[in-house]
Amino acid sequence: MRVERQVWGHIPLLNITPEQDAKELPTVIFFHGHTSAKEHNLHYAYQLADKGIRVILPDSHLHGERSEGLDGVQISLRFWEIVLTSIEELAFLRDELHKRGLMAGEPAVGGTSMGGITTLGAMTVYPWIKAAAVMMGAGNYVELAQAQMAQYEKRGFQLPISEEEREKMLSTLAIFDSRRHLEKFNGRPIYFWHGEQDVTVPFEPTYRLYKELKQQYEAIPEKIEFKREREAGHAVSRTGMLEATNWLAKYLLE
Repeated sequence: MRVERQVWGHIPLLNITPEQDAKELPTVIFFHGHTSAKEHNLHYAYQLADKGIRVILPDSHLHGERSEGLDGVQISLRFWEIVLTSIEELAFLRDELHKRGLMAGEPAVGGTSMGGITTLGAMTVYPWIKAAAVMMGAGNYVELAQAQMAQYEKRGFQLPISEEEREKMLSTLAIFDSRRHLEKFNGRPIYFWHGEQDVTVPFEPTYRLYKELKQQYEAIPEKIEFKREREAGHAVSRTGMLEATNWLAKYLLE
């Protein structure tokens, strides 16, 4: 396995391949979580590269090498800016993979926590995503944003946006809200993992999304799976990590 630290455009990333001279390969673009960085998902990349797959691990806006030294509150207030930036940058990464002759076919996409949230939003706007793995993610963008804002206000924070800006933001998030665009998944393979004790990204809304999506997958039930772990919180188990990487490999290599 080879790990190369590169910068594509303005995006620092790790380009992981199973062998040094590999060119066109099935590819996964995998997004990290909130306040994390690209290096923290190398265990996913190892499992995938071992199966003959290229993995691109980018640093998200304001994270890793792109950090601007914000504190926890400051970066949390820009959460949706980060998510939407990652969705936009996904198209750039896909185009670069094709331009550089590095990718066979189209990419699969996955991520943990904020990366899982990013993945679900991307599925609503990019029909070329071949398969997805959502680890502790959520697709109910509008509901989640409203809950986040209510939580901040309850803690006494004055949100730095007007009522008009708030409504504009929610209207934008609605474009990427999975529950409002179930048809956009179009039967593409998708794997979910979520711990039932997760208090950071609540379990129930994601499980509700899965049940709604499952109705659309009635003719192809093997292409959607939800792994729930009763005692798990906001940390993916080794079982979940292995199942997710096996899932992505299965549909990239078929």
